[in-house]
Amino acid sequence: MQIDVIFKIAAVGIIVTIVCQILKKSDRDDIATIVSLAGLIIVLTVVLDMIGDLFGSVRAIFDLF
Repeated sequence: MQIDVIFKIAAVGIIVTIVCQILKKSDRDDIATIVSLAGLIIVLTVVLDMIGDLFGSVRAIFDLF
């Protein structure tokens, strides 16, 4: 596993947390929710891309298709 992917996911998490806390302190809970959902979508796209690569590797190793 590449360590830079873990750092990217952690950085997105830290940035989203800080922005959400700032928005919640300024009574913008609705925008904070949208920011947290956007962060979740970003992380999920990275993880889904990694899972797709994993299935491609498994398919290549076992010569399934």
